Amino acid sequence: MTRHGFWRTAAVLALASGTASGQGAGLADLVPAAGTAPPPAWRLVSLPEAKKIPPTRFDIAEVDGERVLRVRTSASYANLVHAWQGPVSQLQWRWRLEQALPGADLRSKQGDDVALKVCLLFHMPLSAVPFGERAGLALARAISGEPLPAATLCYVWDTRLPPGTLIPNAYSARVRYLVLASGPPTGQWQAQQRDVAADFRRAFGAETATVPAVSAVAVGGDADNTSGASTAFLADLRASP
Repeated sequence: MTRHGFWRTAAVLALASGTASGQGAGLADLVPAAGTAPPPAWRLVSLPEAKKIPPTRFDIAEVDGERVLRVRTSASYANLVHAWQGPVSQLQWRWRLEQALPGADLRSKQGDDVALKVCLLFHMPLSAVPFGERAGLALARAISGEPLPAATLCYVWDTRLPPGTLIPNAYSARVRYLVLASGPPTGQWQAQQRDVAADFRRAFGAETATVPAVSAVAVGGDADNTSGASTAFLADLRASP
């Protein structure tokens, strides 16, 4: 694996350490009452070589009279990560795609970009990870100094794969993508509500019969592999214990 490949894998797994709000405080609203930046509870996580690969831009924009989160990629990579300690039974949000990434193809490393994703990071024990992947995950944890999760499920808006498609991330099988929306931008809002336990069992049920607690919720978008640009919006992200 190249240096960029390693660090991108680590970033793909997301970084859930830190002292951000946990379950007791609930999930902080992505859209504050005032200002143009997401609240501090949502921590920006980008690649270490940020000078070469700029972070995706997250800001608050007004769309149809409503304040929402805007996610803009431009040959960039970043996630907003919110710590969470405990179960998540339901996850819901609204999203909207304005500009897609025509070169993205989640089936390959060269095309592994997505305009918008909503992810859950799970406290799955290392013992549940297939033997052939344990050493790689342990090494990534040691080198990065971060408690990288053994299981991450990302809901994505894709333009190639049909809704319902479930595939592993091209860089790490510890991340699974579940396509919920597909096709060209419509300029319309779509509402999503997910049964987290059912989705986890579909994605990782072959590895463990137990649905682990969630360690973090993340929102992201990236275009560092295809050098493309995209614009998407997210609103009303809610997590229920």
